[in-house]
This record gives sequence, C-alpha cells and structure tokens, in this order.
Amino acid sequence: MTTLSCKVTSVEAITDTVYRVRLVPDAPFSFRAGQYLMVVMDERDKRPFSMASTPDEKRFIELHIGASEINLYAMAVMDRILLDHQISVDIPHGEAWLRDDNEARPLLLIAGGTGFSYVRSILLTALARNPNREVAIYWGGREEKHLYDLSALEALAVNHPGLRVEPVVEQPEADWRGRTGTVLTAVLQDYGTLAEHDIYIAGRFEMAKIARDLFCNERSAREDRLFGDAFAFI
Repeated sequence: MTTLSCKVTSVEAITDTVYRVRLVPDAPFSFRAGQYLMVVMDERDKRPFSMASTPDEKRFIELHIGASEINLYAMAVMDRILLDHQISVDIPHGEAWLRDDNEARPLLLIAGGTGFSYVRSILLTALARNPNREVAIYWGGREEKHLYDLSALEALAVNHPGLRVEPVVEQPEADWRGRTGTVLTAVLQDYGTLAEHDIYIAGRFEMAKIARDLFCNERSAREDRLFGDAFAFI
C-alpha cells in the first residue's frame, strides 16, 4: 500500500446526500477494479471508500461519498475535503476485485445506494476488456433520485447490447419505469440458477450476507465466484 497526498479538483453534490469527488494524487498510483482506498484522517483513523473510477484512468480517482447528518463517519471526510481541498489516501485495499481468468462468463453486478461506486469501476473495466460480455447490473435505492447515474448507465447500454440495466426502488413515484422492491427480490425473480455467473455485490453488509446465502443455497451460485466490496461480508 502507498500513502498519497491528493488535491481535490472537484466536488459535485449529485443528490442531497451523495457527493461525487475527484482527486488528483501527487504521484503515480495503481489498483484493480473493485478495490478501495482509505482516507487518512489521522495516524489511527483511516476510512474506506470504493473507487468509482477505473484503473485505466491514470490522472484522477473518483469517489461517490454518501454523507449526511445521520452518517457522521462519512460527513467528517466531506468536511475535511471541503475545508482543505486536499486529502491523504492509502491505496489500494481489498480482495474483491474483478477477476480476469474467464472474461466470457456472464457477470452479475448488484449495488445498493453508493455501493454503485464499487460496481461502476468493475462494469466499465469489464466492458473495456470485452465489449460484448453479458452483464446485468441491479441497482437499488429508496427513491429514483438515489440512482444518481441511471441515465449514464442506460446510455452505456445502448452501445453494449450485452448489458442489461435493472433499476429497483423501494418507494416509486407514479411515473417510475423500473422495478419496485429490493434488488435481491428482483434477482431471484429473474434467475433460476446463477451457477455460471461471476457475482459482485456492494451495499449494506446485512444485504450482502443475505444475498450470499440465498444465491449459494437457492440459485447454485459458486462461492468462489461471489465477491463483495469493503463492507460486504464482514
């Protein structure tokens, strides 16, 4: 791992609780799609965030930070970013990176909320390697506004016929065009078996644990092909 000082080049409030942050490190860096960094608050306080950018994007790192008054852990990081316009990170961390031993296998990506940052890096990297790969991404949020990059995902699918985008919300508005309920319910409705899939999950750890049990026990998913982000299987 390497500690880098990063200049904060942009902060975009993309919802009332989610910020898109771009960092430019002061030295070269590398990571694998699906890994995360640790924001260094002090010597004993390092906080993990998935990287939404891809390893091929060498000039910057993109983070999607969900921060609010009820998430003071992340809000303290945003306060530091907004105040200092600079931050130190420890990079890279995590074992749930995109495997490349068989890029022909179908890919299932599942995200809740800002867990999308984890699967975004994997999705873009996988499609860069194999533009025709069969990929399904299920992204869940409480309301449509929490699926903050949905239009970009749908535009990406236009040029990648193997990509299927399944947005899921718990509280739909009258004109909602996607699925309703939870991402896990939607996946179970759509797949009788997951035996051939590589699966990557990001979200609240209780959701990820339930997914692992359901997919392995009821849909024949292989546990050695099921991966979770920094918090998934703690």
